[in-house]
Amino acid sequence: MFAPLKRFPPRLPLAPRRTAPSVLIILSHAPFDGDTTWNALRLATTLVERKAPVRIFVMNDAIDLVRQESAPEGFEFDLKLMLRDLLPKGGRIKVCTTCVNRCGIGHGDVIPEAVMATMGDLAQWVIDSDRVVVF
Repeated sequence: MFAPLKRFPPRLPLAPRRTAPSVLIILSHAPFDGDTTWNALRLATTLVERKAPVRIFVMNDAIDLVRQESAPEGFEFDLKLMLRDLLPKGGRIKVCTTCVNRCGIGHGDVIPEAVMATMGDLAQWVIDSDRVVVF
């Protein structure tokens, strides 16, 4: 009727990962509308502290985060400082050039740390990353 079940050898344990997975965080939400961007930057900071390679791609409404002008008055957190603090710790940041142009921001009106990028750059970062998180 039925063949007896075969016994399979026990699973071998996976080899421990030597490096933390690389993480791409895509910021798309308006930065000064709620806590979404703040939480994304908190996550990025925590990942960098844990030695994970972190890349941040800023696009759509999140472009306001990289404007030279200051944050809205009375905003609780300095999101630009949080973003800038990631760079010396190994974080990498790119900004969607099309989004900057569409929003009417001149290239000189973005923070100097901003690296202008294309959809092709984002696609390559997605391919190269172990994890992608969108905020």
